[in-house]
Amino acid sequence: MSGDIKAQALDIQFLVDYQQNTVVSREVIKKELGTVTFFAFDQGQGLSEHSAPFDAMVQVIDGEAEITISGKKHTVKAGEMIIMPANEPHALQAENSPYKMILTMIKSD
Repeated sequence: MSGDIKAQALDIQFLVDYQQNTVVSREVIKKELGTVTFFAFDQGQGLSEHSAPFDAMVQVIDGEAEITISGKKHTVKAGEMIIMPANEPHALQAENSPYKMILTMIKSD
């Protein structure tokens, strides 16, 4: 998608839609130094623990996410954000409600 977005205002609530029993993603920017991806997690869905060589910022735009970073659980609600440091194990889960988020990853040195 990164090639087809022009200079225009977009309603971020509608860049991805919820789908039953799944996680939906839509990459809007992909560059060598990082990416911006929109996600929609149905309730009960998530991403298992993993790590990445990028610093990452999660901005929740709808619902509530349970994000575990290095074993510590964080509840992040719509309008809030959290930083996931590079190479730290993390997992994301839609435990209490479906949620949408923006994931911005920046390559670390």
